[in-house]
Amino acid sequence: RAKDGEVQDLLLVVKSDTPGSMEALKHEIAKFEHPEVRVKVIHDGIGGVNESDVYLASASSAVIFAFHVIAEDRAEQLAQQEGVDIRRYNIIYEVIDDMRRTLEGMLRPEQREVVTGRAIVLRTFNISRFGTIAGCRVLSGNIERSHRVHLSREQKIINSYGIGSLRREKDDVKEVREGMECGIRLEGFNDIKEGDLLEAYKIEEVRRTLDS
Repeated sequence: RAKDGEVQDLLLVVKSDTPGSMEALKHEIAKFEHPEVRVKVIHDGIGGVNESDVYLASASSAVIFAFHVIAEDRAEQLAQQEGVDIRRYNIIYEVIDDMRRTLEGMLRPEQREVVTGRAIVLRTFNISRFGTIAGCRVLSGNIERSHRVHLSREQKIINSYGIGSLRREKDDVKEVREGMECGIRLEGFNDIKEGDLLEAYKIEEVRRTLDS
């Protein structure tokens, strides 16, 4: 996965049956523009995929696009040994669709915050070994041990915290649901008060498109 701000390259070795097909392919490939991903043709040629194409693709971590041509037997065997992806196409829109899917798969996914539940702090307990435990009732949804929570006081969000522990009666639990009472300890925060609202959330990754 690319670092923030780093452009990822899809490197291609393109082989085609005729110069006309090659020009059409390169014309369509050049249309793909995006600030995070780009396509680079490191080699193109007319004729079947040969061993030199495979060696180049292997050394460059490139994909071979073969349009209306096939790979020589030795090149096919070499590609399997080297883990080189040879993609064969007969129709140009198949090339375009596949390239779009590949580039979209390279994009960093969008991260979205999804609220899963809310709990109200009914009372607090100070335990010397652990810190402050909030006795809560889940008002809606569910709260899981792996979630984070927004802590709100008088309708103002104070901060967000991880859940250090989640207990129901005397047992550690992974989840509590609407209507249940539980004990919650927040990581790195002990100044929790009665009446505080805990809004649990999780982060979901959403696949992006080139247009988004």
